[in-house]
Amino acid sequence: QVQLVESGGGLVQAGGSLRLSCVTSRSIFSTYPMGWYRQAPGKQRELVATFTSTGSTSYADSVKGRFTISSDNAKNSVYLQMNSLRPEDTAVYYCNARRGAYVYWGQGTQVTVSS
Repeated sequence: QVQLVESGGGLVQAGGSLRLSCVTSRSIFSTYPMGWYRQAPGKQRELVATFTSTGSTSYADSVKGRFTISSDNAKNSVYLQMNSLRPEDTAVYYCNARRGAYVYWGQGTQVTVSS
């Protein structure tokens, strides 16, 4: 069973920072491009940041310059460093592993940014 386990969410004031973590198995980490999505109440799930199949990174326009995706091969983990957080960043953040038709999701972690 594929597992992606997120952590690091919480409540932060506007302008603050959080770092999300996602750990998975070696087989998934080494073969699936991974990324982060988010879903705010009443909205569709949207891409935040991701590694592409070539190893480059891609970001939503709304987070460029504020969020950074990174990984640690030794820990089979992907991270999302979120700086200069805004109330509109409030959402459940999901770790994602995707390759072709195969898509796996974590359980999500809540990020709440107060104004």
